[in-house]
Amino acid sequence: MTQTAPDAAALHAATLTLDSHIDIPWPQGPSPFEDGQRRVDLPKMRRGGVSAGCFVAYLPQARRDAASHDAAFARAEAMLEAIRGMAQDRPGIAARITETADAVEQAHADGVLAIIPAVENGFAMGTDIARLRAFRGRGARYLTLTHNGHNALADSAIPRPDLGDAAEEHGGLSALGRAAIGELNRLGMLVDVSHASVAAMRQAVEVSRSPIVASHSSIHALCPHPRNLTDAQLDLLRDSGGLVQITAVSAFLRKSAAPDAVTVGDFIDHLDYAVQRIGIAHVGISSDFDGGGGFAGWHDAGESANLTAELLRRGYGAADIAALWSGNFLRLLRQAEALAA
Repeated sequence: MTQTAPDAAALHAATLTLDSHIDIPWPQGPSPFEDGQRRVDLPKMRRGGVSAGCFVAYLPQARRDAASHDAAFARAEAMLEAIRGMAQDRPGIAARITETADAVEQAHADGVLAIIPAVENGFAMGTDIARLRAFRGRGARYLTLTHNGHNALADSAIPRPDLGDAAEEHGGLSALGRAAIGELNRLGMLVDVSHASVAAMRQAVEVSRSPIVASHSSIHALCPHPRNLTDAQLDLLRDSGGLVQITAVSAFLRKSAAPDAVTVGDFIDHLDYAVQRIGIAHVGISSDFDGGGGFAGWHDAGESANLTAELLRRGYGAADIAALWSGNFLRLLRQAEALAA
């Protein structure tokens, strides 16, 4: 039976929806409690039926020296504290920091928005692995190994010659990067390979005892951008139990496309491709809102129901949609938690 628009709306409202990668403005911009200029704030999450979000402390790559590493660590801690500050109970909107998969599900059952902290760019830890424990202590559940530019842990998919990067420096992971992955496993934090080079991603799969995630990446076969995952990388994710979270950055979905030239259909094309290639258990959804994500039909969190409607139109059932929106990501969180325990 063909699903109607009310069916899609009702299903979306009932589904635990989780966006696995959301940036926060820094220095702190508009309040997350006001329906303002941010693509994701708490009112937009509520209006768009977004149950949970991974809010990331993003650290831009800078030169690799002690002063820059210290500054990055201080900024990461301040950003994580700002993310934790989103956990408030205000009229009409309540949010909670959720550090486990069970806590995310409980928040959804309670009608409370779930906030999951994370850190983007291992540059934030510099060369001090002990700093990973500080991030976990502030609730972080994953670390994106690199951003644009190599760091002390790994090579990036996009080197930064302006910062002195060679095409390849570590041959993938450095010895420090391998040790950091071991510590992330011990802490119950996921290893995120978005932005990592092909070699670094492959080695992360080999080193990590917990399945890895690409928290905000898309499909190279459909859009040959260096940030997108090749078929061989997708196969590695499948074979290791990992997960790709398709992301809403327009240039990752259609070559050199402006945001308003990309549609919800283009986004679901990438999701469909990954599902057909590696199976629905290894695919999910992310936006990279407030970090470059957004396109026609999904400009902000308030339009998130459009994705569910398109998935229904293409024949995905309720269980599949729940897996794509949150179930697969929560499974990885649980596996990381079990390994740490």
